[in-house]
Amino acid sequence: MNNTDDSGQAAAAVLLVGVDLGQPHFDGDLEELGLLAETAGLKPVARVAAKRKAPDAALFVGSGKADEIRMLAEQHGAVEILFDQALSPAQQRNLERHIGLPVSDRTFLILEIFAQRARSHEGKLQVELARLQYLSTRLVRRWSHLERQRGGIGTRGGPGETQIELDRRMIGDSIKRIKDRLLKVKRQQGTQRRQRERRDVFNISLVGYTNAGKSTLFNTLVKARAYAADQLFATLDTTTRQLYLADAQRSVSLSDTVGFIRDLPHGLIDAFQATLREAVDADLLMHVVDASNPAFPEQMEQVQRVLAEIGAGDIPQLLVFNKLDAIAPEQAPRQIVDTFELDGLQVPRIFTSAQEGLGIAELRAALAAAVTSQHPAAMPPAGDTPLPDPTD
Repeated sequence: MNNTDDSGQAAAAVLLVGVDLGQPHFDGDLEELGLLAETAGLKPVARVAAKRKAPDAALFVGSGKADEIRMLAEQHGAVEILFDQALSPAQQRNLERHIGLPVSDRTFLILEIFAQRARSHEGKLQVELARLQYLSTRLVRRWSHLERQRGGIGTRGGPGETQIELDRRMIGDSIKRIKDRLLKVKRQQGTQRRQRERRDVFNISLVGYTNAGKSTLFNTLVKARAYAADQLFATLDTTTRQLYLADAQRSVSLSDTVGFIRDLPHGLIDAFQATLREAVDADLLMHVVDASNPAFPEQMEQVQRVLAEIGAGDIPQLLVFNKLDAIAPEQAPRQIVDTFELDGLQVPRIFTSAQEGLGIAELRAALAAAVTSQHPAAMPPAGDTPLPDPTD
């Protein structure tokens, strides 16, 4: 693995910590947290997993495990501790005092990645809003090393106003300004949506867990050059292109949206409402799944949960099980086209490999059928299209 970041500097060594609280999706190997850390330009050097019935109120992991984390960090030269769960401000502050190193949680890590990757003006505004909302609850930690009291002539806020009160007020003002600017962006997007509706445009949005291959599939379908990479959150800003479907003899609007992830910070869900609006306003959701990932059922559940939160839970879906080329031969499906039970309903499913071009013709036919009928169920009958023989 490359141990330098994009600037060529050595990546900061971090120790990963995960706590099993009885959740069905606990990642004992901390694989996803490690990928998040690498995506943020950090270098995981050690991993610690613990099991508890409930989080410790003060240290989340308890004092004994905190001592173990401190010793491991010293042994491996870690300069920061990353937790796979969200920490309260008090837990984060107590852990830093106990361990003697900066401590961050999954929420902060995701926010940092979004801040690095946002490109559009709207995306940068949304990320900054989420970061400010997160930091506003952690001002005690941020300012604990500074003199709390600032009084006298010439200081903003007046005599006696504490630094923490001043900082909280400044962040509150910034949050208000960013919300006002985002409101203007939403109004502009609303005007653009109404123009599309008047043109009778059929809107399709790609949604799915991060790193499922959405951007690669998007590029394959529309011959675009949207950024695609084998990493988490390769795409943050929505990209929209026209896709011509010959079988339907018309073009549709295809949008590639930000990937979802387990425990996506609620601040990001709120802040990215304008971006995710592409999914809410879609006529059809193309739900892309990494079929080669053993945890795909849990990842699909996370996507369904976020879709419900943003008001897109009832939009018709077409399931695209991508990365067919990465599935072991003994686990490969018999047919490219079939159905899959999703939330108690049989939903159309197509197996594809955006990288190799497998299943793309069948996918385009299914999209054309959905456009023609205004419903994704109108597609080639399950079992009609056998998988190609790899020996041909």
